[in-house]
Amino acid sequence: MGGRELRSKARPYDGVAFIGVEKAAETYVAAAFEHGEPRQIARALGDVARARNMSALAKDIGMSRPALYRALSGEGKPEFATIMKVMKALGLKLTPSAAA
Repeated sequence: MGGRELRSKARPYDGVAFIGVEKAAETYVAAAFEHGEPRQIARALGDVARARNMSALAKDIGMSRPALYRALSGEGKPEFATIMKVMKALGLKLTPSAAA
């Protein structure tokens, strides 16, 4: 190529844009709950929150944006009350059902 180096402008894939849609977000979070891993649930809620506007969500539930990012990073350990507030603010609800 004449000695010129090709440089990629590609960035890592971030599927958050696709979970901004209501049904996609519901399905995504439900799959995380189905798996049952707390970190995965928090991370899924964090992804949906990022897709919908983390700053507005933090304000709605009375948390700082950095604290909410930490809680929903998958590395934090959010309280159950925080998870419930986030779900309500995102228009999601937790519905128990019998285990298979």
